[in-house]
This record gives sequence, C-alpha cells and structure tokens, in this order.
Amino acid sequence: MSPTVDAHLHVWDLTRSGYSWLTPALGPLHATIPPERAATELAAVGVDAAVLVQADDTVEDTAYLLEVAQQHPWVAGVVGWVQLDDPAQAAEHLDRFPGLAGVRHLVHDDPRDGFLALPEVRASLRLLAERGIPFDVPDAWPRHLAATAELAGALPELVVVLDHLGKPPHGRPELPAWLAECTAVAARPNTVAKISGLQVPGTPTTVELLRPAWDAALELFGPERLMWGSDWPMTLLTEGYRGTWEVLRTLIDELTAGEQAALLGGTATRVYRLEVPSC
Repeated sequence: MSPTVDAHLHVWDLTRSGYSWLTPALGPLHATIPPERAATELAAVGVDAAVLVQADDTVEDTAYLLEVAQQHPWVAGVVGWVQLDDPAQAAEHLDRFPGLAGVRHLVHDDPRDGFLALPEVRASLRLLAERGIPFDVPDAWPRHLAATAELAGALPELVVVLDHLGKPPHGRPELPAWLAECTAVAARPNTVAKISGLQVPGTPTTVELLRPAWDAALELFGPERLMWGSDWPMTLLTEGYRGTWEVLRTLIDELTAGEQAALLGGTATRVYRLEVPSC
C-alpha cells in the first residue's frame, strides 16, 4: 500500500525565528506549534509522513525545520528558505543546508511585485535547478500567479510548485481571472500544484466551496502533477486538521486508486525526491 504524505505542513517555534506575520490577531496560531502536536494530528487520520514547509524567510527557521526532521522519522522532507535575491548567499545557504527537499520565499509578503523576475532571483533559481531542488511559490494570486507562469517558461529546467493552487478566490468575481492565469501555469510541463491552503477564515470549508477549484486543478494538472497538503496549523482558523482532511478526502475518493496514490503521496515523493517507506 502506498504511503500517504502530507506535502504541506508547518511547525514553528517563536523562540527560534521572528515570524513577523504571526501576530496575536491570529489567535491560536500565535503560539509555538511543536512537532509533537503535528504528529498527533497526522496519526489521528492515518497520514504516514509529511513535508515541513518554511513559515519565515530566515535561515533560523530553516535550521529549526531541519533539526525537527532529524529528530522525527515522520518528517519526509523540508522546504526551506535561502536568500534568493543574493546568488552568492543563496549558494552559501544551499551548501549549509544540503538536505533541503525544496526552497520557498514568502512572495506574498515581499513588497516587490516583480520579485520572481529579478535578475538576482533568476540566477539563484538556476542554482536550484542545477541541484534538482524544486521552488515553491505560495499565495500567488493575485500578485504573482502570472509571474509564476512566466518564470516556469523562462526556466524550464526548474520544477515550480504552485502552493495552494495559487489561492483561488472561491465564489468571487475574480475566479475566471484566477483560472486563466492558473491555466497558463499548468501549460508549463515543469509545474506541479498543491491541493492545500484552500480554506477561507470565517467561511466553512465544504465540498461545495472547493469543487470549482478542485475540478479545475484536475483538468489542468491531472493527479500526476498534483499533491495534497493539509496546510496545518493554518486550518486551526477553520475546520482543523481532521475536518479539512475529511472534506478533501470526500473529493479524493472520487478518483481511481491510481489517481489517489499519485495525489496522496506519489507526486510529492517524486517531486521532492522523498524516501518514504511503503506501508
């Protein structure tokens, strides 16, 4: 039986990095979220392994996640941060953190709209491609989704991972514009996407809410280029781990066994070059 891999999970320690976005206004998120708590959530629904994803653009956060990975066998990989706008620093960070499964930058929090097109960033991303390291783009809609497609076209040797399907604006007038730009991303063969982070704080996460984005993702990418991720603990603001899992599981159960295996672990294992024991 194929293992189930959560391709997008966070833990953080407020004593280890700044997490400037993580304010008291975020309620239950404004606390240290330890790996032991995450392990309990995974075990409760039968998820075998997870990829930890950075939550702060600092080497301190990345170092912390790699320490967690060394201490907890259920961590299959780490998507960390390196200084992409300084190629020399990026190379130094990649040498310092040779175990990274992927790299991410919080582009939605960066004030530079053209971050992905900066010459320095492109040079650093070529370093990732040379080392076979994928690049995750979070919360791309509306500022960075078109730029993600352009990036993937400009660097076809780089695997580009679109986190959270680019954050589709569920049920809003902008949904067709999101779909058009997401279509352009999917047209690049070096792109994959995560079925993750689709929750909207203050709105129940339901099959009906997610269906348009889910159907679009399947049509555009196909299960072999999709991976499921919980985005926990961000889901503490909505249905939590189990509640979100149950909604997504309802949709995933509509797929064939082979399609489910790809979306629930096969794609993540291939893209991030994970070593996950079979169940």
